[in-house]
Amino acid sequence: MKKCLFTKEQIEQKLREAGVQPTMQRMALARYILCEADHPTAEEIKTWADKHLDKISQATIYNTLNVLVQSGLIRAFRFSHSDCVIYDCNVTDHFHFLDEKSGRIYDLHKDDIGVNVELPKKFKIKSMDLIIKGEVKG
Repeated sequence: MKKCLFTKEQIEQKLREAGVQPTMQRMALARYILCEADHPTAEEIKTWADKHLDKISQATIYNTLNVLVQSGLIRAFRFSHSDCVIYDCNVTDHFHFLDEKSGRIYDLHKDDIGVNVELPKKFKIKSMDLIIKGEVKG
């Protein structure tokens, strides 16, 4: 199990700061995404919720995911290898490596990747998403 980035109190505070009522369902979904899941899709989150929470609708899950993205607790990515949106609890600037053999996505620290972007001065870069595809050795 991965190390949780936030305490229950911090998750509750983040939701409140975003103007969101920290319901039991929202708190549980946020904790799962931030503390247990690894780049989950909404479908994977729904599967987890069906096993661990009393009746929760797909609409509640999607609404909660949108709230978590808007509040800055998670980021949403759409990669070319999948039709699904992938949710990432790592909100720092970083890149991704897709192991094409297993389908697993790994976070790569931006300092570990040499990217030199030179654009005309009329463009101002706000962010850059990069996914490197390959195979994990060994």
